[in-house]
Amino acid sequence: MHRRFVVIGAGPGGLASAMLLALTGADVTVLERKTRVGGRTAVMEVDGFRFDTGPTFFLYPRILEEIFAACGRRLTDEVQLKRLDTLYRLVFENGGHLDVCTDQEALKRNIARISPHDAENLPRFLADNRQKLDAFRPVLENPFNSALDLLNPALLKSLRWLRPHRSVDSDLGTYFDDPRVRLAFSFQSKYLGMSPFRCPSLFTILSFLEHEHGVWHPMGGCGAVMEAMAAVARDLGVDVRLGESVRHIRFEGRRAVGVRTDRGEYACDGLVINADFAKAMSTLVPDDLRRRWTDANIARKKFSCSTFMMYLGIEGKLDDLGHHTIYLAEDYARNLAEIEGCRELPRRPSVYVQNACVTDPRLAPQGCSTLYVLVPVGHQKGHIDWAAERGPYRRLVLDRLAELGIPDLERRIRTERIVTPADWEHDYAVHRGATFNLAHTLGQMLHLRPRNRFEDLDGVYLVGGGTHPGSGLPVIFEGARITATLAAEDLGLPAPWRDGRAPEGLWRPRAVATKEAA
Repeated sequence: MHRRFVVIGAGPGGLASAMLLALTGADVTVLERKTRVGGRTAVMEVDGFRFDTGPTFFLYPRILEEIFAACGRRLTDEVQLKRLDTLYRLVFENGGHLDVCTDQEALKRNIARISPHDAENLPRFLADNRQKLDAFRPVLENPFNSALDLLNPALLKSLRWLRPHRSVDSDLGTYFDDPRVRLAFSFQSKYLGMSPFRCPSLFTILSFLEHEHGVWHPMGGCGAVMEAMAAVARDLGVDVRLGESVRHIRFEGRRAVGVRTDRGEYACDGLVINADFAKAMSTLVPDDLRRRWTDANIARKKFSCSTFMMYLGIEGKLDDLGHHTIYLAEDYARNLAEIEGCRELPRRPSVYVQNACVTDPRLAPQGCSTLYVLVPVGHQKGHIDWAAERGPYRRLVLDRLAELGIPDLERRIRTERIVTPADWEHDYAVHRGATFNLAHTLGQMLHLRPRNRFEDLDGVYLVGGGTHPGSGLPVIFEGARITATLAAEDLGLPAPWRDGRAPEGLWRPRAVATKEAA
């Protein structure tokens, strides 16, 4: 019997799942409500300027390289990846900066200007986190279908590294005394939408990944990776349909058997949901079909922060501004409390700025630059009227950038787009505008997170930041492998990616359009 999969959403997890499921011999259809692939990782093109909508860091390419290899492709034949020598510059409002670079000896010298003691502990931090990542890799690469999976020998072996009584910040305190240095190795918890003072200590591996495996810029932006994934998926026979919203999932009992869009109906033997988990459940699945993840239970869960975004097309170049710069508020703890409380907007916020044209000038018209500005703020709880706050907060952020060393921006703006938490919720269908999904607390990890084989329904699988293993592009790609493997097993289909071999006859390397920009 010929099998059919439908994937809702062409985000990174949906595209990776579709690529792998195509190798099973099944028919695969991807339905994406937007007119571009990528979800929150899509490209935004305005007046000749090209912006990444969401992620701008590309980390740990190994997983996606393996997915491409399973499909008979080389990732580097599809997308040009440039490793950054300076990962980012951290600017501390209370004085000083730290250039975080790939050269460990140079990094030690830079840290020593802040704290000689902390510089000496850098090798120990890296060595310990190398062991931590090695211990946790088997955990992150396997499904957690029930509490019994906690008895997995790999998980039991890794428990010595979990340290549930410690946060990221307190764990870093065993290596680094200076709070600025700890921030340099903990602000990455924002990738999960969490405070380093609350985020579980496991996630010190996030900064380690940057140092061990690099921070990469895909030429054309992270959205170029999504476009390459969609192209490979289509080459493998996947039907990627854009501008087609799923309006209804058809169930027989608890089993999903098809979906309906404005354009027609699609029957399926397996349904992969890559849409925002909480939003998809509340809009597509009747509450009485859900046992564990009812609307009432979802309302009690903890969600990540949101972000206030400015995408600015600028006249001229900003050659003194690095590719990635993070401005860290002097009262960082207060800034985080304002974000977590969701009741007030940070008045002296931390700000992330990407000036990608110093690496990739073709993202803007000649003589111009793109600036991507991100401010972490609270998610939607009804306390902030973004229709009223949008303009004033824009002014506050521009003034903040001027204070921090990027003056005179406004007169140079040729094009501008702003995305608020309300926009994330209404335009991008993100529950509460929580751009990093469910928070990664200990009570919302492993089997306590929505499972890849969704436990409340039959024939339904989840992929994306809202399911195991969690948020962040490399983790989502790993989740796609888990999800595709479970779906193939359940339908009795081959899963050739598990043995690392591409099926015969798939190798068709493609030219990279941006090669000459190297």
